[in-house]
Amino acid sequence: MAEMESQDVAEPMAPGEASKSGARPADREGLLKHSREFLDFFWDIAKPQQETRLEATEKLLEYLRARPQGAEMKYALKRLITGLGVGRETARPCYSLALAQATMRPALFANLFGVLALFQSGRLVKDSEALMKSVKLLQTLAQHHNHLQEQPQKALVDILSEVPEATLQEILPKVLRADLNSVLGSPEHLELFLLARQKVPRKLEELVGPVSLFSDENVPRLVSVLKMAAASVKKERKLPAVALDLLRLALQEGKFPRFWKDVVEQGLLKKQSWPASYLCFRLLGAALPLLSAEQLPLVMRGDLIRHFGEHMVTAKLPNQFKFAPEMNEYVGAFLEGCRADPERQLAVVVAFTSVTNQGLPVLPTFWRAVRFLSPPALKGYVAWLRTMFLQPDLDSLVDFSTSNQKKAQDASLHVPERAVSRLRKWLILRLVSIVDTLHVEKEEDVIEEVARFCFFHSFFEAKKPTSQIPETEQRFSFPLESRTREVVGSAFFSLLQTLSTQCRQAPEQTQDSQPWTYRLVRFADSLLNHSRNVAALTPFTAQQRQAWDRMLQSVRELEATSSGAGAKAAAFQHLLLLVGIYLFKSPTESCDLLGDIQTCIKKSLGEKTRRTRSKATNPQEPPWVEVLVEILLALLAQPSHLMRQVARSVFSHICSHLTPRALQLILDVLNPEKNADEDSVVVTDGSEEQLEGAEDRSSDGEDDRASAGEEDSGEDSDDSEEEDRDADVDQGFREQLMAVLRAGKALGTVDGEDDDDDGDELGDEAMMALDQNLASLFAEQKLRIQARKDEKDKLRKEKVLRRDFQIRVLDLIEVLVTKQPESPLVLELLEPLLDVIRRSMRTSSTKQEQDLLHKTARIFTHHLCRSRHYCHDVGRLVGTLYAQVERLVQQAGRQADAAVSLYYFNAALYLLRVLKGNAAGKPVCKAPKKEKAGSQPKGPEVAQAAGGLDLSLVTPIYSSALTSFLTRRNSPLTVTMFLSLFSRHPVLCKSLLPVVIQHVTGPARPRHQAQACLLLQKALPTRELRVCFDDPEWEQLVSQILAKVTENLRTLGEAQTKSEHQKELSSLGLLNTLFRTIHQEKLTVDLTAVLGVLQSKQQSLQQRECAAGSSRLYDLYWQAMKALGVQRPKSAKKEAKEVPSVTQNPVSTKRKKKGFLPETKKRKKPKSEGPAPEEGARPAAAGEQQPPSTGKKRRHRRKATVPAQAQAKQRPAPDPAAAAITGPGTPAKTPKLKKKRKLSQVNGAAPVSPVEPAGKKQPQKDLPEKGVSGKSPQSALPRKKARLSLASRSPSLLQSGAKRKKAQLRKARKP
Repeated sequence: MAEMESQDVAEPMAPGEASKSGARPADREGLLKHSREFLDFFWDIAKPQQETRLEATEKLLEYLRARPQGAEMKYALKRLITGLGVGRETARPCYSLALAQATMRPALFANLFGVLALFQSGRLVKDSEALMKSVKLLQTLAQHHNHLQEQPQKALVDILSEVPEATLQEILPKVLRADLNSVLGSPEHLELFLLARQKVPRKLEELVGPVSLFSDENVPRLVSVLKMAAASVKKERKLPAVALDLLRLALQEGKFPRFWKDVVEQGLLKKQSWPASYLCFRLLGAALPLLSAEQLPLVMRGDLIRHFGEHMVTAKLPNQFKFAPEMNEYVGAFLEGCRADPERQLAVVVAFTSVTNQGLPVLPTFWRAVRFLSPPALKGYVAWLRTMFLQPDLDSLVDFSTSNQKKAQDASLHVPERAVSRLRKWLILRLVSIVDTLHVEKEEDVIEEVARFCFFHSFFEAKKPTSQIPETEQRFSFPLESRTREVVGSAFFSLLQTLSTQCRQAPEQTQDSQPWTYRLVRFADSLLNHSRNVAALTPFTAQQRQAWDRMLQSVRELEATSSGAGAKAAAFQHLLLLVGIYLFKSPTESCDLLGDIQTCIKKSLGEKTRRTRSKATNPQEPPWVEVLVEILLALLAQPSHLMRQVARSVFSHICSHLTPRALQLILDVLNPEKNADEDSVVVTDGSEEQLEGAEDRSSDGEDDRASAGEEDSGEDSDDSEEEDRDADVDQGFREQLMAVLRAGKALGTVDGEDDDDDGDELGDEAMMALDQNLASLFAEQKLRIQARKDEKDKLRKEKVLRRDFQIRVLDLIEVLVTKQPESPLVLELLEPLLDVIRRSMRTSSTKQEQDLLHKTARIFTHHLCRSRHYCHDVGRLVGTLYAQVERLVQQAGRQADAAVSLYYFNAALYLLRVLKGNAAGKPVCKAPKKEKAGSQPKGPEVAQAAGGLDLSLVTPIYSSALTSFLTRRNSPLTVTMFLSLFSRHPVLCKSLLPVVIQHVTGPARPRHQAQACLLLQKALPTRELRVCFDDPEWEQLVSQILAKVTENLRTLGEAQTKSEHQKELSSLGLLNTLFRTIHQEKLTVDLTAVLGVLQSKQQSLQQRECAAGSSRLYDLYWQAMKALGVQRPKSAKKEAKEVPSVTQNPVSTKRKKKGFLPETKKRKKPKSEGPAPEEGARPAAAGEQQPPSTGKKRRHRRKATVPAQAQAKQRPAPDPAAAAITGPGTPAKTPKLKKKRKLSQVNGAAPVSPVEPAGKKQPQKDLPEKGVSGKSPQSALPRKKARLSLASRSPSLLQSGAKRKKAQLRKARKP
């Protein structure tokens, strides 16, 4: 009674919840009245005594087990979850324990996974006792359907399917009830029943008795069970095992027709739901390998296959599930598995092809499953397709109409002629697509049969049957329409393209070493000769027949001479054959082309030697190559990929004979100004037929959803039309409208008077006349608007065709620059290609424009500018090329986009490369033999670097461009362009350096000064530039640049803008480059001024670095100071890091982890009374005492330098400004090199070191007189090693520490 009362109590609320949501006091009082003991459990769980907590936990669980569905369970879960967050640690374990025991789901899943683990290990099959316990546990778990659903029953079926029959007989009475209602109650019980019927039928019959699952009373229950199974696998998208087992049982008992008709088609498909429909589709695919040839028609001609076809037509939306890929997998697996049974293969393929929507098959024309057909089945399928094309049997098709098509009132949509036309177009495309999936060598007879069939019905018709031509033996049951013939013709040329692509050993070659086009031409010739039996749709005239016969004669001659002419004759033969086939499609144009082609072929093959462009046999007759180029352009204008390949192949053989006029014909296509007015080449569009076919397929194959949106789309189109009409209304139409209204007196007064003052209203006749005038006026306006729209569409289509034609013509240019890169004609391609790039970069909005741009840029960059071969015989074109260089450089500076400017600049560099390598340029003098290689750079080397360039012509061009770059605010030229110029032409760089040096300082903008510094920084280290200078010139140049940089550095640390900051960075970078150059070449340069400037900026830079964090500028500054012998203070180096507290160890924690000892553990050196020898050589920070170094490498280097400095007899420290001779300027990344390099004196003077106090003077002792000569006695490396270091540019990295120490010891021992 208490339990019933407690169950009737409403759900209590957690503490604090009543105030938030307005709890009901009556419910809470009832809970407190009847469940006081229940609430006390939670108080006892939180008590500090452990015994009390455990006892309360146990009693709470017992209480909840008695009431698993009551309100107390929900309330307990809330209280226990809240108790997990209490502050007392002693109470949380009991809350957790109680919660884990109260929630049974984890325990249920744990038990289920444990049983599955035992099953996978194989123990259950061997251990009967564990098997029985697992079965009992699964039966217990099956009761918790809310948590586990049908998983325990599925696991039970999987386990019992693996056990032996004897064990199954023993367990079956315990797991399967003898009640048939229980068996047909769920898919799991039915699956267990089917398993027992398969493995232990006698035991099952003893237990249940004789059962007929496919009886009239059991069929509805089977349907409901299958629907439950379909819903259970909705997310998995797979076939339930119980459905496949039922199918096998029906086949085994011979009741498959009843199962398919009553259960599948009349049951599952009766009330269509997509899960049940997908189950039927999967059952159809899975049933294909199990059915015989007699049973297949029952499946493939019923309601299910019709429903599948309707799904194929209607499933068009992107987010809608499509079953077609899954069905293709089923069919492909079936065809691949029964190659030995071609009859069943053919039946299935024909059945799927026969599913049509108003005559149009639902399958796509390209079906990959066909590749699994065996040769007999393939031949039978091709024969069926041909027969259906000639004599369509609409009754044999499984045809259907969608709901929208049934609602259509148009009677013309349901006539058989329309269905036949749709079917024939699809059949011919399927025939052509079959060739794509075949091996040309193995199925040559099938391919030839398809090709002959397509060619015959494209251009011929049968008059009288003959056995010599099998295509004439069958007649059409429905006449073939002209539109269908056009589709057949386009399919035939698509077939030719497929054959030319698949045959790789030779162009379209068959097994008897003849091209496919040649075999088809012979077939066409035989058809022309059988005029009694066959008639051409477009009969040849006498002139066209003569052209055909001459073409055949030329092909035979080329075939005879192909052994000598090689690939050239084969390409011409291919061209003749292809144009000969096109004679049937467009006789007039092809007839003229054939005559011109034959003339050109004879002249090209008759030329034994290559003629010059100026010689011609007849001045009035154009050269044959120009005629052939025009022919190729006409072929490229046709939308045929095969024509494109043939034109490319032929042009590759005639491009060596190309003339400037022939090249201009090609370039005129790329020029829109010249191309717009010429009508010599008419670009045709072959997509009309395809569009018509697509319109035919899509107009009547729309699904319900697509048609549902027709009204909305219609409204949108009406709105857009209204907007277009409003936009197209001009002032003339407004005036005409006003005139009509005034004439009809329908317009109010315009003098400002009220409308009420007007006279009488218009009469009926006047209104009718006014309506008629307005109607005629608006009709004329509508016609004008439509005419303007048609004109716009025409212009847009013409533009698309023109761009496509230009893309195809680029193939010829690509062939020319690839096959003949050394021809002078290639030089004429630069500016036309640049014009295409410039226009496309400006208007590359569509994908077609982008394709044109990418292809042109690829040809220009990769095949032209970066080609290894170029023209070496310019001849009289030298002056023209210099003018072209000037024009290209000027155009590069005028562009608005830097990307376009780069193309123009690269074109000028390409011409410089041609001029430099021109054999007709200036001769290169040879160096005298007496001069040594290691002496100063001489004139021959400079002349060799200049090549054939005339510097007097080139230097002003680039000097003007460089000046513009360093003065204009927005110049399209970049630093990278001039660096590329300097690296390729160092002699020109030498001439342009004064312009760059001039803009380092002065009135130039800071950004331009930074660019000038960057140019010098990248150009000076190059070895090619150094070769162009003598030693005095080079030293003078370095001194001049150093003076300019020193002037720039006087404002160091005062930058306020980004450009000024970049100028400071570039100036310091250039300064470090100069220091490296001075050191590597032992130049004598006075560094006193730059040292003074840098020292004066130390304090301001340090403050700025701390305030703004400009670490890059600060690092470059100290890199320069280090090159001058001034070491960076340790304190300055540590400012970027966190300084440890006074009580902490001076060594940072990061260094401790690397194994360094703390300062207290180190062995300290005894301090000497006098100054250490190395103190003079290593200056400290001004007025500060440097802390002891903790670095291991520094300590070792310092020990290594002590002997060398001790043997120097305590020579006074050289002045840091004396770095003028050696000039150490290696970057800060290699500090080891700096320790061993000594500084020399300049002019015998040693100014006061900036790092010493002002009151302390440096001792002036004997200075070596050799310091003025430019070579230091304390040079770090010998002369030979200096050369090696110049080549490698990192001398310190090539020497180990031991070698450097030995070198220092040897130098210290020298007097």
